[in-house]
Amino acid sequence: MMHGRDPLVLGQVVGDVLDPFLRSAMLRVVYNNKEITNGTGLRQSAVVNPPRVEIGGEDEQILYTLVMVDPDAPSPTNPANREYLHWLVTDIPEPMDASFGNEVVHYEGPRPQAGIHRIAFVLFKQEIQQTVYAPGWRQNFNTRDFAAVYNLGSPVAAVYFNCQREHGCGGRRFLGVD
Repeated sequence: MMHGRDPLVLGQVVGDVLDPFLRSAMLRVVYNNKEITNGTGLRQSAVVNPPRVEIGGEDEQILYTLVMVDPDAPSPTNPANREYLHWLVTDIPEPMDASFGNEVVHYEGPRPQAGIHRIAFVLFKQEIQQTVYAPGWRQNFNTRDFAAVYNLGSPVAAVYFNCQREHGCGGRRFLGVD
């Protein structure tokens, strides 16, 4: 399973959003030709448009569901809207990127007002193609409950980045962020 130095554990994405899981798929999230890794810092201007999301593999019969959430909304010190749902795409064929999937909830770029927000991408492997209904609102989404309702099982991959507003300061400090 995951060990103590796992960045998803250190960043508390495992805990706040996910239970520990075994990574079994490759997930690449690319904003403006910049691939994010866990803890990458991005300003909100860099995440206005949806990223390219690629899953490793060749089998077009294998489908995935992608969830993008902010567990720090409206602010890390008072995450009353945890989790805020930014994007939900189902039926993504393994060799394709997310634009080939079914966008259930359209992409909304993170616009953190206060502090530094973790934005998590969580990938699930689908057993079947099924109708997934958009929740009535974006706030207080629950990735664990969503996975349970649609029998998605544990995630197969996840990655998160840190986002803050253009001239924001406060919250966690970064070194070497461009």
